[in-house]
Amino acid sequence: MKAVAVHPGKAGSIHLEDLPEPRLDDVPGGRGVLVRVLSLGLDGTDREINDAKYGAPPPDSTFLVLGHESLGIVDSVGPNVTEFDQGDHVVCMVRRPGESIYDLVGRPDFTTDDVYHEHGINLLHGFLTERYVDQPENLVNVPGGLADVGVLLEPTSVAEKGVAQAYEIQRRLRVWRPRRAAVLGAGPLGLLAALLLRLRGFEVTTFGLQRAPYLNSDLIESLGARYVSTQEVSLTEGARRFGPLDLIFEATGFSPLAFEAMQVAGRNGVVVLSSVTGGDRRVEVPADAINLGFVLGNKVAVGTVNAGREDFEAGVRDLALAQAQFPGWLGRLLTNVVGSLDDYQEAFELLEAGQDTIKVAFAIAEDSPLRPLVRTAGRG
Repeated sequence: MKAVAVHPGKAGSIHLEDLPEPRLDDVPGGRGVLVRVLSLGLDGTDREINDAKYGAPPPDSTFLVLGHESLGIVDSVGPNVTEFDQGDHVVCMVRRPGESIYDLVGRPDFTTDDVYHEHGINLLHGFLTERYVDQPENLVNVPGGLADVGVLLEPTSVAEKGVAQAYEIQRRLRVWRPRRAAVLGAGPLGLLAALLLRLRGFEVTTFGLQRAPYLNSDLIESLGARYVSTQEVSLTEGARRFGPLDLIFEATGFSPLAFEAMQVAGRNGVVVLSSVTGGDRRVEVPADAINLGFVLGNKVAVGTVNAGREDFEAGVRDLALAQAQFPGWLGRLLTNVVGSLDDYQEAFELLEAGQDTIKVAFAIAEDSPLRPLVRTAGRG
């Protein structure tokens, strides 16, 4: 069975591996679910693991199978599985429980363990392969009508968690009636965050680096949101024009903007930080002004990473709502689709393609719902 893997710590080591076929009894107690992978999306995490910036193989392996944005179909189930049937579409959650109290109560995305286990990222093989087996507790049902965009569920779940955390924090106010939000970054996560905020009725301004018009800015504006290039209008000036900002969702990967966001958030505002920044960038910040603004303005900044089951399930609901409210919008995110695991080099080259490349994906199986999109790069 084919799989696309890397040797973590060795840059540019992406290659094909031959894996043994998974079996239902790999999961004890008759609780195995055998899943055939239909589609899989790539993102910057996959690229950075191939660049040897992070990642670790399972303890019994010298390589790590990549891929954490999967959509599959159930081929068979063990005798004690009642949650799924053959033919169900499923997405597998990424992080597995560790030993902290948060893991034990079902929230491994809040783990305090120093070592975590994530499929395709750290210590667990991913889904960039033909089949895998898992237990039903780790799988999320995706209605057949969402199969053509189901590969977007995992990144959607990350945006869902960030937005949900903002609402959870703002319960402190007893009454929170947010109106205006800013999304920093117009990549896949920023686009999905803008979508979720528009579905919740926010007036949304997305700040991106590139000047409009281009595909990402067109997608933002087709949601009824506003796109602003920071080459033309700074975040500080934009906040003056389009604020006050009740919620800021940062998804740029450029850490200095996090501090500017803290400065410009409105009173009782919340700043959600979602970028994973592994560099050593240093900047000077107006520490007194930021501190004073947070104290007098009752502001909050929160970091968010990964997602839990409730975020995946919320993502299913919002993908369905988006399909109804903004028909065809989600499909436009799938800009570059390759049709075989053998095309892994092409797929990773597309990750570097830049303008009008949003989501690179594999149509792994012949019956993948992404099969009609194979090699339709840069669709507008």
